[in-house]
Parts: sequence; structure tokens; C-alpha cells
Amino acid sequence: MPTFIIARLTFLEAVRRRILLAAFLLGVAFLLLYSFGFYMMRQEVSRPGATSEVGSALLKSGLDNFLTLAGLYAVNFLAIAMGALVSADTLAGEISSGTIQALVTKPLRRAEIVLGKWLGFAGLLALYLGLMVGGVMAVAYALDGYVVPNVWNGIALIYLETLLIMTVTLLCSSMISTLATGGVIFGLYGIAFIGGWVEQFGALLQNQAAVNIGIVSSLIIPSEALWRRAAYEMTPPIAQVLGVSFSGPMLTVSVPSEMMIWYAGVYLIVALVLGVRAFASRDL
Repeated sequence: MPTFIIARLTFLEAVRRRILLAAFLLGVAFLLLYSFGFYMMRQEVSRPGATSEVGSALLKSGLDNFLTLAGLYAVNFLAIAMGALVSADTLAGEISSGTIQALVTKPLRRAEIVLGKWLGFAGLLALYLGLMVGGVMAVAYALDGYVVPNVWNGIALIYLETLLIMTVTLLCSSMISTLATGGVIFGLYGIAFIGGWVEQFGALLQNQAAVNIGIVSSLIIPSEALWRRAAYEMTPPIAQVLGVSFSGPMLTVSVPSEMMIWYAGVYLIVALVLGVRAFASRDL
């Protein structure tokens, strides 16, 4: 099918441009640094006389979960950045350079071009995320035999977040220039990020107005909400009962509901449909 041919060519183009190679080498460097930090912190906790036996077991479990989620938080950001960078130029850049004419003059519908590129980037992100998440999990298991709970639920939510950012980037790329697309995407991500922090502090201080600001930012783009839900899913049950979870640099007190996950899924589908329609009607 033409859509899958475009997807294959999109994936091969990313390989040809050394995107995968650069991401792999930087990923290896990150995992080496992460392994060293994980090992040093575990050594400090395991030092004789540092804590009581019971306290040591509790601290060990909490530290393992925190370090693993901190590593996944970094991976989550790297995957989002990769999804935005590879897709920002795919339509806007080809339109401005005129290379898109080589595709649209073929017996292809424009919708097949957009969907093919989306599938190609989705496969690229799945491969990258699988390698990086697998590396973080392997480090935690190799150094301390730790496995986060509900790991598949967490991975699925992280992947959904990367797909969401990539899809919105593709939508913008079908309408505006590459530079403008980058500005819009990182602006939206910044709104979601800051809104998430405001919501957590609002929940901690029981300030409903601040919580509402965070909810509104999640409605604008639910990327940060998906990460916080993923972190909550991968938090031990005892912490879930207390209503907190580690989500990278801070605690998650206000946990997004399952309705936010459904909202993100609908958001992604709508963004993809709008991207297809915008490219179909654009004057090339």
C-alpha cells in the first residue's frame, strides 16, 4: 500500500540522515552516566551503619523506584525532543525546498503521504523508546534486581505522549514553516510543563486555583499529564495509597485521571486528521 511505502521511505530517510545513529550514541552516553550515578547512590545507601536494617530496606526500595523513574523521566524528554525534531521539517522543509513535488506528482493521495510519514516516525520512536527504556530497566535490574511495577502500563503512556507531540508537530509542519513549528511545539510543551508544576504545588498547598491552572494547561496539550500518570502507574502500591508518586524531579500529588488518558487519545486523533486536511488543502 502507498501509505506503508511512504512509512518505509520515511524510516530509511531517518537512517540515511544518521538520526538513528546520533540518537543511539547519545543514548549510550546517557545510559553509561545513569549507570554510574545509580551505582554510586546505591553504594551510599548500602554503606554499613548508614541506617537500621528496616530503614535500609525501605530506603532501598524507595531509592530504586526514584532512580528508575528519574531515568525514565530523562528518556521521556529525549523521546519527546526526538519526535519533535524529526517531524518538524518533514512537510514544511520539503514544501519550502520543493522536494515535495516529487511525491505529489505521483499517483498518491496527500492523505497517504501524511499517514505514511506518521507511521514511519511512529516506528522510529517505538524503536528508540524501546532501546532507551529497556536500557534504564536493565541498569536497575542489573545493579539492584529492581523492576518497577506496572511497567507495561507506564511504557504505553510514555509512548502515547511521544506520539502526541510528534502528531501535533506534524500538524504544524503541514501548515507553517519549520522554524515556526519548532517555536509552537516547544511553547506548548513549556505551557504543559509549567502548568504541571503549578498544579502539584497547588495540590500540596491545597490551592484550588493553582490546581485549576494545571488542569487547563493539560487541556491545552496533555503531554505532561501523560507522564505524571505513567509515573503514578509505576509507583509502588504503598505510595499510591498515600497519594504521591515520584515523577522525575518532584513528587506527583495531583494524579491525572483515566479520563485524561482518553482525552489525550482523542487529541492525538483529531490532530492527525487536521494535519491530513491541512496538507490536502495547502497550495504547494
